[in-house]
Amino acid sequence: MKLGLNLGYWGIGPHGDEATEMVLAAERFGYDSVWSAESYGSDAVSVLAYLAAKTETIQLGAAILQVPARAPAAAAMAGCTIDALSGGRFIFGFGPSGPQVSEGWYGVPYAKPWGRTREYVEIVRKVVAREERLEYQGQHFTLPLPDGEGKALKLNFHPVRNHIPIFLGAIGRKSVEIAAEIADGWIPIFSSPDAFRETWDEHVEAGLAKGGRSRSDLEISPTVQVAVDGDLDAARGIVKAGLLLYLGGMGSRKTNFYVDLTHRFGFGDVADEVQSLYLDGKREEAYAAIPDELANATALLGSEEEVGERLKAYEEAGVDRLIISPISPEPDQRLHTVRRMAELAGVGAPA
Repeated sequence: MKLGLNLGYWGIGPHGDEATEMVLAAERFGYDSVWSAESYGSDAVSVLAYLAAKTETIQLGAAILQVPARAPAAAAMAGCTIDALSGGRFIFGFGPSGPQVSEGWYGVPYAKPWGRTREYVEIVRKVVAREERLEYQGQHFTLPLPDGEGKALKLNFHPVRNHIPIFLGAIGRKSVEIAAEIADGWIPIFSSPDAFRETWDEHVEAGLAKGGRSRSDLEISPTVQVAVDGDLDAARGIVKAGLLLYLGGMGSRKTNFYVDLTHRFGFGDVADEVQSLYLDGKREEAYAAIPDELANATALLGSEEEVGERLKAYEEAGVDRLIISPISPEPDQRLHTVRRMAELAGVGAPA
């Protein structure tokens, strides 16, 4: 099982010299990739372009680029540029975000998000392949626009690669099926190794069958928060703070994918209570309602032995790459986690 390093949001997660040091350490320790996120703050493209100049071998992944943030051609241009700057090390990661961010921040309607994402991926692939001028007729995108002065164009430089891997961030039943059908990789951003196959196997298999693909065509790469040794109570508090945001604030009473998923992990009553309290403005009570058991189920927290056992559970669940977010409160402890995880996973000999 390969390892990736997730920096999260630049400026909220590790940034500046600390992030650079951590990424360079991961490269030395045998991690195959580093990933940057975006929501409504720092953008992933800028961070990955910066890291392209700082690194030599590690792959540079977007986890994820938000579909409503850019036209598909703009995303393709950015990806081809970073791929060229890095000598062929870029990985696309796409997802439709949620209705609050899509409509509230980007002003893009959220209707049929995965139909839009499917077309988006098709257009990006056409741009990168550079086999012909870009023309596309879909439900969500039409290129060139009809009855106007636009013309079909082709990327005006030759990309380093004519196929750049595309991963999709997905956690819902239908979205996971689409990821398995069309993507090179799948990034679930909220998971438990104990319920991984039970939660998603049937949807992965359905998508692979629909796309006429085999399991080897899809790299399953969940992100997970990790703390090896150190102040584990503080690390658990960080996990709970994230759960509070996702269960309470990343959606509405009508639509919250993380609440739905937590039901499937066996913590449905907890998710409902946390969401209700949070949306009623009772954030302290909502935080207090998150049990240690839920934090422990969705993160890797503990001694080397304890984390090693959980790591094996992910591997046994069929995971190809684990993308870790070190969450210890102290920078040196986060670096310790990066090092120890490399040794536990056997991906390289730390220098």
